[in-house]
Amino acid sequence: MTHTPGPDERTADLGFARVDLERAARTGDPEVVYGAGKTPEQVAAILTTLHASHPERAVLATRLSPEALDAARTVGATIHDTARAATLGPLPTARGTVGVVSAGTSDAPVAAEVALTVACHGSEPVEIRDVGVAGLHRLMAVRDRLDEVDCLVVVAGMEGALPSVVGGLTGTPLIAVPTSVGYGASFGGLAALLGMLNSCAPGVTVVNIDNGYGAGVAAARIARRVGADAR
Repeated sequence: MTHTPGPDERTADLGFARVDLERAARTGDPEVVYGAGKTPEQVAAILTTLHASHPERAVLATRLSPEALDAARTVGATIHDTARAATLGPLPTARGTVGVVSAGTSDAPVAAEVALTVACHGSEPVEIRDVGVAGLHRLMAVRDRLDEVDCLVVVAGMEGALPSVVGGLTGTPLIAVPTSVGYGASFGGLAALLGMLNSCAPGVTVVNIDNGYGAGVAAARIARRVGADAR
């Protein structure tokens, strides 16, 4: 795939997309491919264009269909099935740590997207799985680990109570991710979203439903700053 350079090489015009080549220099994080709604060929083309722009650092593509995962594989990308994502290029050196706490196995795809995003954005993910409030003893068994990381991302569906409980146990910066897991009255994650927004635990910040990517970027940026300050 060839591209038409932008007037000052800050973008690459692929015809169907204008790829931002300057984002890493501008924000510290390169552009990411949001795969939903894109054809497999488009995903592969954007991946290779971004990789050519910064081959020293991984390009991330999220929300990929099985067909788009196959297309990413053909251009040399590493496939992350649970996260429904692909990376092309080496991961950056990690600074700081992010605890990725998930309530249940059904939340695994969103939690995996968080963890992969954290790694691609320069921090180390530490996964703590299946510690939902239905079995509170499971969370208490890992209580000490909540204070060992620089930032927390807490992923939960159903009624979305887990971030409030975690927020009452630790002062570690906490980002909550509601998932669309749940029965009818969960309204596709709306119940969990509202529960998290109405948390009585101070310091809980909330992202959109199933937005593991957004939470991962924010957490990695926090952890990177902490990691840099510690050196």
